[in-house]
Amino acid sequence: MNPGDWLAHWWPGLLLGPALLGGALAFVWPRLGFALGQGVALLNALAAVLLVWRVAVGGPLAHAAGGWPAPLGIGLRLDGLAVLMVLAAALVAWAGALNARSYFRAHGQAPEGFWPLWLFLMAALNGLFISADLFNLYVMLELTGLAAVGLVVLGGGTDSLAAALRYLLVGLGGSLCYLLGVGLMYGAYGTVDLPLLASQASGPALGAALALMTAGLFFKAGIFPFHFWLPPAHGGAPAPVSAMLSALVVEAAFYLLMRLWLELAPLSLAELALPVSGVLGSAAVVWGAVNALRAERLKLMIAYSTVSQLGYLFLALPLMPLAGAAIWSGAALLVLSHALAKGALFLGAGTVLNVVGHDRIRGLNGLAQRLPLTVAVFVLAAVSLIGLPPSGGFLAKWLLLNGAIAQGQWWAVAVLLVGSVLAGAYMFRVLGRCFTYGHTGGREPGVALAAQWPAFGLAAAAVALGLAGSWVGALALAGSPFEGDALLGVAP
Repeated sequence: MNPGDWLAHWWPGLLLGPALLGGALAFVWPRLGFALGQGVALLNALAAVLLVWRVAVGGPLAHAAGGWPAPLGIGLRLDGLAVLMVLAAALVAWAGALNARSYFRAHGQAPEGFWPLWLFLMAALNGLFISADLFNLYVMLELTGLAAVGLVVLGGGTDSLAAALRYLLVGLGGSLCYLLGVGLMYGAYGTVDLPLLASQASGPALGAALALMTAGLFFKAGIFPFHFWLPPAHGGAPAPVSAMLSALVVEAAFYLLMRLWLELAPLSLAELALPVSGVLGSAAVVWGAVNALRAERLKLMIAYSTVSQLGYLFLALPLMPLAGAAIWSGAALLVLSHALAKGALFLGAGTVLNVVGHDRIRGLNGLAQRLPLTVAVFVLAAVSLIGLPPSGGFLAKWLLLNGAIAQGQWWAVAVLLVGSVLAGAYMFRVLGRCFTYGHTGGREPGVALAAQWPAFGLAAAAVALGLAGSWVGALALAGSPFEGDALLGVAP
């Protein structure tokens, strides 16, 4: 049996088995938590790289759990977009696991329950990205949210508890809306399998179900004006947790929206409903950036930046039915570059907190002299978030601009340009402080040196992503509704 055949049969076990088993063992034997977290995160990253190769050379993979095909069984699939999401999750989770030991060492040790929740969150995210039926997606979405809430609580203090409770309540409300939509879909069509629904779902029931599920996912993603829970939760959680939440958990909701509206909804319904997403996304780009510019704390600034960057993704949704491959690939690249850059920023902010003792932006004078590697992380992440060449963020925005211009959607062009200028403003505000002469105080930076390299790796990957952007964009189209379409403005 060649490696391709082996992967085609066992790939779900590679993505789910180690994380679930590791989480259970870390719960039973807490002293093994760090070793299990590091080992499982590394295995997950290696499996993700192997599966990227398998999908790139052999095409999308499908699996019927237990050998039962749909509609009786649970369908799993791994297409281009799904495997890229799995890769992003694996890289951020591995970097966060490497960072966690140094981060928590400054606070004594990792809080009890961190490693089991961390590994269960990895498994839930992988399960969400590969699920091919609506109910299983609900289960994985709920497990992701519950693990994330538990991790937010580990920040300690009343503020973290209040943020976690707000996150929990909002998440439960969003889950209820999504589940009602799933129930309506099953009652109307007798199945929750995505490929089967795509071939037979139509009529008012489809529109009502999609509306309910979309409302729930808007809350889960924290898009404006449903973002009120996001900055406190992301800003108050431990830095490795904030990296996972901002880089992946909120983007998982957007991933589901792409699946629902581009694979289930007919073109006429998508063109009618998705402009709402464009309006909310445009408002989020500006509102999040303005609040990031006004934020006094580094982690809060990064959290508001997430609100703004998510706006670009929701801005892309109404353009996808019009511009197809360019917008789909641009959104996939934007998800990847944002995940890597935002994960790097939060890990870097955690280093600043450990060394300096605070994250007040006005107190970061001279940080470049004390923590040059962390400031390099901020610089590289800024290049990607702003959209400067040769970063992945640049190529993603270039694809979105090409798609918008090709369709004459000048409002989207304006929002993309204004958002990039505002991103430059709030990132250069931080960098200007870092390179200003002064002294930040705090402890010697050597205590956190080991924590800086994972963040630097993520930031460097966000920039390097642009160099492989043509290949990544083409991979994202594998198994998508736009497979076979040409990418606009990207050389083959």
